[in-house]
Amino acid sequence: MSGFSGDWLSAREPADLRARNAEVREAFLGHLETRARKKGDALVILDLGAGTGATMRALHPHLRFPTSWRLAEHDPALMALAAEMAERDGLAAEIVAADLAPGLSAGLLDGIDAVTTSAFLDLVSAGWIDGLAKTLAGRGLPFLAMLTYDGRQSLEPAHPFDETVRAAMRSHQGSDKGFGPALGPDAHAHALASFRKAGLQVTDGAADWEALPAETAFQSMLVEGWAQAARETGADGDAVAAWLTLRLEQIRAGELVTRVGHFDLAALPAS
Repeated sequence: MSGFSGDWLSAREPADLRARNAEVREAFLGHLETRARKKGDALVILDLGAGTGATMRALHPHLRFPTSWRLAEHDPALMALAAEMAERDGLAAEIVAADLAPGLSAGLLDGIDAVTTSAFLDLVSAGWIDGLAKTLAGRGLPFLAMLTYDGRQSLEPAHPFDETVRAAMRSHQGSDKGFGPALGPDAHAHALASFRKAGLQVTDGAADWEALPAETAFQSMLVEGWAQAARETGADGDAVAAWLTLRLEQIRAGELVTRVGHFDLAALPAS
């Protein structure tokens, strides 16, 4: 699976926090609260592709019942950061090395009461999501997927080359990230259909990034990544370089606002 740096994950976390959809989150947590009362003990939540533990940190202030976490991640550097940050924040977390490409193993799901993920479903294939939906439905596990990229992106002020970059990004997102051909911007729509077909009740809503002018590191990494995607998908190199130079100048001057479309989704078994 293609990895992400700790610097990138840290830079994007404030935008992620602002974007997460409160209505979808509360649908998921309301279901978990009922489950916690029935269990009479702490719930254990599994987070897929956990990175540094951002999903855990985002949900923790909203939890109304005892919880511990199992963070599944393949990158040793990110696992070390996740453990360090969980200890810093006093959060109960088991960090486990996991190759998620074959799907969720029985061992990974042992003792789990719910499953979450962030910015992950757009990296996997249609078959992977279908397998996930069947596994969750078969085990009666509630699921929360946040920040699934849906292909919308814009920069303010606009530039004629933005559409070329956006198209390149959509194409690049469909490359294999270790799970087969990635669904990219089609992931949310496919997940909706797949979870419903599996018999899960689905709530979804927009969770769009808006990167603020002061977030220079985040915006710089974002437009540099888009420029790289444009180069790799065959866009004119000189045009890409000119576009990137302009955008970085605007970022340094505090003149750029970047928006990227995402969706959050809660898929819940029947109560």
